[in-house]
Amino acid sequence: MTASHPPRRPGAWIGASALILACALATPARAQRSAGGPAKPAQGSAEMQRMLAPGPEARRLARRVGTWDVVMTIRVAPGARPMVVRGMVAERTMVGLYLTEVMKPAPGTRMPDFRRTDTLTFNKLQSRWDYVSMDTRAPIGIMYARSHASEPGPTITVYFDNFANPGIGPLGQTLRARHVDSQQGANRELKRQYWTRPGGEEWLAIEYEYTR
Repeated sequence: MTASHPPRRPGAWIGASALILACALATPARAQRSAGGPAKPAQGSAEMQRMLAPGPEARRLARRVGTWDVVMTIRVAPGARPMVVRGMVAERTMVGLYLTEVMKPAPGTRMPDFRRTDTLTFNKLQSRWDYVSMDTRAPIGIMYARSHASEPGPTITVYFDNFANPGIGPLGQTLRARHVDSQQGANRELKRQYWTRPGGEEWLAIEYEYTR
């Protein structure tokens, strides 16, 4: 007579599979242990730490930390009269290798409340600058841009391939942008966005002047 066995519960299979996976993942670490000696750190871990260590780009960004006064200039079309908006501040902090900025109305101003946040970092894996921004004043969502080179000098240029029209010109039309971040000294900086409509010419649409 063959002994009957109770059916195996699904949870048991999951638990066994998880144990097998954990053992497999642990194998490379065990392989690093030399006979009679301590375990050596995995090569991937050392490389990860090297990539996370601040380089010249991160140190360059860290010098921008602090509170800045901001003046915004808007040109809705090529040749249009500029509109100037004052009374804003930008607070910058470093989070790891990322320079994070939060722009908002300065204390005591009557400007409607808003937040414009952006993050800039140097991507060591691809040797380029990565940039992302979000502005509650316009329904355009999160915008992503990247550079085509490392640019070791005082200027960083990133490119937005496409983004939704924020209400300047015909609705439903997408735009491209060249975003130029240039240091004018230790306490002055310019961010300029040059926009291009499909089939049209490029113009300086947005400019932020930072001083501290």
